[in-house]
Amino acid sequence: MKNEILEKRLNINRRKFLSQLSLGIGSIALGSLIIPDLFSGSNEKTFMAGLPQFAPKAKRIIYLFQNGAPSQLDLFDYKPKLQEMFGQDLPDSVRKGQRLTGMTSGQAKFPLAGTKFQFNQYGEARAWLSELLPYTAKVVDDLCFVKSMYTEAINHDPALTFFQTGAQVGNRPSMGSWMSYGLGSENKNLPAFCVLLSKGKGNGQGVYSKLWSNGFLDSIHQGVQFSSGENPVLYLNNPQSINKTDRRAMLDIIAELNQQSSDAFNDPEINAKVKQYELAYRMQTEVPDVTDLSKEPESIIKLYGPDCMVPGTFAANCLLARKLSENGVRFVQTYHQGWDGHNNLPGEIAGQCKDTDQASAALITDLKQRGLLDETLVIWGGEFGRTNYCQGILTKDNYGRDHHPRCFTIWMAGGGVKPGVYGETDEFGYNIIKDPVHVHDFHATVLHLMGINHEELTFKNLGRRYRLTDVAGNVIPGLIA
Repeated sequence: MKNEILEKRLNINRRKFLSQLSLGIGSIALGSLIIPDLFSGSNEKTFMAGLPQFAPKAKRIIYLFQNGAPSQLDLFDYKPKLQEMFGQDLPDSVRKGQRLTGMTSGQAKFPLAGTKFQFNQYGEARAWLSELLPYTAKVVDDLCFVKSMYTEAINHDPALTFFQTGAQVGNRPSMGSWMSYGLGSENKNLPAFCVLLSKGKGNGQGVYSKLWSNGFLDSIHQGVQFSSGENPVLYLNNPQSINKTDRRAMLDIIAELNQQSSDAFNDPEINAKVKQYELAYRMQTEVPDVTDLSKEPESIIKLYGPDCMVPGTFAANCLLARKLSENGVRFVQTYHQGWDGHNNLPGEIAGQCKDTDQASAALITDLKQRGLLDETLVIWGGEFGRTNYCQGILTKDNYGRDHHPRCFTIWMAGGGVKPGVYGETDEFGYNIIKDPVHVHDFHATVLHLMGINHEELTFKNLGRRYRLTDVAGNVIPGLIA
């Protein structure tokens, strides 16, 4: 009798208890599937333990960085006014005394240079594209062209560093490192952040490891560079005299010694090194298969072009980026050098587009046909734009363009981005007249698409809380579908 009264008061019986318990067990099981390390007792620290703060539109990023600054006026931002005023001096009312680089500040005149290339409109948004981009024209309805990007940096090193780290100085974590820190990895057998390099035939600007550095974050978040040689990741394979069993035993002993050091000194970098050793061990099995492009069907080779079978080319890196992303790499960063068109820009940019146009469009098509584009954010662009006036001697067939941070174009696709054209520049292609997008705004928007509030993704270092967007940046709603 007492038990019956107690059950009524608690409104519970054995059947209800077991039913509710099963729901709890189901929730625990679901949690363990979403976060494999949820109950492992692991001390690995990510900002949000592998989960976004709100429903993300994108799960991963492929950033096709065009190092050296492609000319927006010869590719995306069509300005007939420059054709009409070809060779005339840039009006002072347009330049407004704005800062110039040392390469053109000494010029007596700034002759306007209209593009040599034909432009046409494509897609539902009627986006203007140069004849140099026939493959991009085929996927134009999947792209969001941001024509109103701007930055303060006017030289390559600070501008490139700014785009990659959110600061013009070094020793800051790169975008990929922030993503690794904030969201963790989707595949424990591959790095969360991978880097691929290629070089075109144009005037090149160097890239350097600080661009994919972890900065003050744990070193496990540093980008892993893949090479075009026989061994895609250097020093990953075992020496000839060491087999897998030996390597496992060696790592176990090293882990024990490192744990002793960690207990004694409480240095988090010691544990980060242990994680790197373990990741390298797991990568020995995963990397050879992911980097093997020989198994790709002929239709994919045709889509990307024959260069995709030549290691180290932009096309090969685009195909590898798809494979890495498909296998759970959170952030794939490519750098393609050769866009610095100070002289002979028409000849150089034509070669650069031949190297990049087909593969860039192929990546969009490939991701889309695999059902991956909606959850993969693809970004294409450089560190700033090029001037509307000529650097050096101007002719109808040849001209050069200096650096121009005041306005330039990038494009994005997939990952919750709204296709179409965003922003507008004046008739001279010199100043922004509608919807400006700063680099900090770009970073804030990218983080938002990944389910992260940019103001809350922080790391305390030397007494100050740092973030990718520093102390600025606004999410741009017009870029989001």
